[in-house]
Amino acid sequence: MTTALFINGEFIAPVQGKAIDVINPATEQVFAQIAAATAEDVDNAVQAARGAFDNGPWVRMTAAERGAVLRNIAQLIRERLEMIATLEVQDNGKPLPEARWDVGDAAFCFDYYADLAEDMAAHSEETIDVGDDRFRCKVVQDPVGVVGAIVPWNYPLLMAVWKVAPALAAGCSIVLKPSELCSLSCVELAKIIQHAGVPAGVFNLITGYGAEAGAPLAEHPLVDKLAFTGSVATGSRIMQAAAKDIRTVSLELGGKSPFIVFDDADIEKAVEWIMFGIFWNQGQVCSATSRVLVQENRYPALLERLCAEAQKITIGNGMQSGILLGPLVSEGQYQKVLGFINQAREQGIQPASGGKRPAHLTTGYFLQPTIFADVPLDSAVWKEEIFGPVVCVNPFATEADAIRLANASEFGLAAAVMSHDLERCDRVAKALRAGIVWVNCSQPTFSQAPWGGYKKSGIGRELGRWGLNNYFETKQITAYASDEPWGWYIQ
Repeated sequence: MTTALFINGEFIAPVQGKAIDVINPATEQVFAQIAAATAEDVDNAVQAARGAFDNGPWVRMTAAERGAVLRNIAQLIRERLEMIATLEVQDNGKPLPEARWDVGDAAFCFDYYADLAEDMAAHSEETIDVGDDRFRCKVVQDPVGVVGAIVPWNYPLLMAVWKVAPALAAGCSIVLKPSELCSLSCVELAKIIQHAGVPAGVFNLITGYGAEAGAPLAEHPLVDKLAFTGSVATGSRIMQAAAKDIRTVSLELGGKSPFIVFDDADIEKAVEWIMFGIFWNQGQVCSATSRVLVQENRYPALLERLCAEAQKITIGNGMQSGILLGPLVSEGQYQKVLGFINQAREQGIQPASGGKRPAHLTTGYFLQPTIFADVPLDSAVWKEEIFGPVVCVNPFATEADAIRLANASEFGLAAAVMSHDLERCDRVAKALRAGIVWVNCSQPTFSQAPWGGYKKSGIGRELGRWGLNNYFETKQITAYASDEPWGWYIQ
């Protein structure tokens, strides 16, 4: 199977005819190919999006009419859920139940932004009291225009939908560029959009490498807004590209999220949430709670229990029943994560559990759940985003120590705190410098709530009404409403 690009409502071959092998990370076997776009294809896609926005019907439809189309997309995703989830397992490696969860969440996200579109139709203008009866002032929101959306491989469909759904609801046109490592579910999204009632040119899909397709999209002068999820390094390059023409950006970048466990917390529940926070999706989650801070008098017991439970996790091909941990997405990612582990060993930091390839799996990019304890605060495994099933655990003495250690990071995407004392939880949550804070849990994510981080974790927020606002420009319209002459110049 070789996929095509989706430009101006049609699936077409790339200009240069290039393709990229798609490798199943559980088997290391090529099972498909994706089209490899280059700058010519990107220009064609952007020109199509520009034409659709400037002259097409989508932006001129009512928000409620666009909402109805979004509901069609949601329904079509649900009808194809099992097929899309299977593709994500083969493409990404995650266990099938996780993939089903993600695809179902993508459908819900379209439904949610359909709701917001309908609400927007009822509240399309806001009247402002300027304190002068001679003037009538109102505020309207215009769609920002052509959106260049670049999304990662860890949640291929879901991260795309987080951008596509609100952009479509707002009336924008889009060029979507997924990761070359995981593009197949986004190709299926293009097929769904083609049949859902979205006019030609409004949604375009460009697959290919970052340097050959992503960079030309980020640099294209006809793109009005860039929306990116991925690494800090690439996010910085996106900002530089946007700065040339003063275009708006929203960036959802990395994380090294802390998980604080106080001495009154239930150890069993804490261990369960820690494991979910770091081992879900093989730890390939930007918000993964990979730095665990445990109050001193519960530290030994929690560490022992965490290691024991981590060793019970079933590892294998995500299509097999009962698997909780699949392979890492690619050989490159596997070597990167293993490099962090080996570097720690060279520095005398030995894993308390895991840190190797499972003995029963000789093929595929598999890695045991890995736990480091008593980690030096200046070590790479404690400070840097690993993006794999690796967690570091350290003790703390007081609440103030926990907050200080948690905030001592260049990232600020997410954090978690566990305690029976809800007043303390609220106090700590407000003190943490992170865009998302979970209390007595880790990782629950809702389409209705804002998602994004402080510091190097990004700019702006996705999801909720905040995500919709990413795709609007705000316009003030002020009218002189008096019969009296203004009298400033004409006497």
